[in-house]
Amino acid sequence: MADPQRVFGWLAQPRSSATVLHGKRNIREPTPQRVSAISVPSSVLIKAVLEYAEQELPRKAMHIDQFPDWQFSDETYLLTCLLHDIGTTDKNLTATLMSFEFYGGMLALDLLKELQAPVQQAESVAEAIMRHQDLGETGKITTIGLLVQMATIFDNMGGHSELVHKDTIEDVVKNYPRQKWSSCFASTIRKENGLKPWAHTTALGEEDFPEGVQNNQLMAPYD
Repeated sequence: MADPQRVFGWLAQPRSSATVLHGKRNIREPTPQRVSAISVPSSVLIKAVLEYAEQELPRKAMHIDQFPDWQFSDETYLLTCLLHDIGTTDKNLTATLMSFEFYGGMLALDLLKELQAPVQQAESVAEAIMRHQDLGETGKITTIGLLVQMATIFDNMGGHSELVHKDTIEDVVKNYPRQKWSSCFASTIRKENGLKPWAHTTALGEEDFPEGVQNNQLMAPYD
C-alpha cells in the first residue's frame, strides 16, 4: 500500500521558498506548458468538489517539474487549488471572526470528509489551505502547502517568475482569463482587513500586501 504521507503531500519541506530555491543547484530554464497537454484528474471526488467550487466561488477565483523529489498526488493538489480561497467569498468572510485561510481550511475539511475522501487527504488539503499565506524563513511546511504557497506568490505578486515560461502564462490566461483578478483580490484583502483587523493576512503587510497584489507587474498585461 502506498504511503499516505507521500501520496497526499505530507512530506516536510522548508517553509522558506528562498531556502528551497537556493538549495537547487541547477534550476532548469522553464519550458512552455500547454493547458491542452495537461492531464487533469477526473475522479468522482474531483467532479464533486469542482461542482461545489463553481457554485461557491466567483469565476475570477476559479481561473487561476522543477522539483522531481517532491511527492504528492495530482488529485490532492487539484483539490487544494480548487478550495484554497473558499474562505474569501462574501458569505464566508462574514460568517466567522476567523481569518479566511483557517475558516476555509475547516470548510474544506468538512466538505472532503462528507464526500468520503481519505482522512489523510482531507487533512492535507485543509492544512495547506490554512498555511498557504504562512510565509516565513524558519520551520517546515508540507509539500502541498509549500507548492500552493509558492503558486499564490507567483499568481498574486509575480514572485518566482523564473520558474514559469512566459508562453505558459499566456496559454493559461487564454484558457482561463484572469478577469481583473489582481484588483479583485486586492479588494478582498482590504475587505477582510477592515472587517477583521487581526486577520492573518495582515502579517504580510496591512498595506504592502494589497498594494503588491494590485500592482502585480508580471500579470498586469493579462488583467
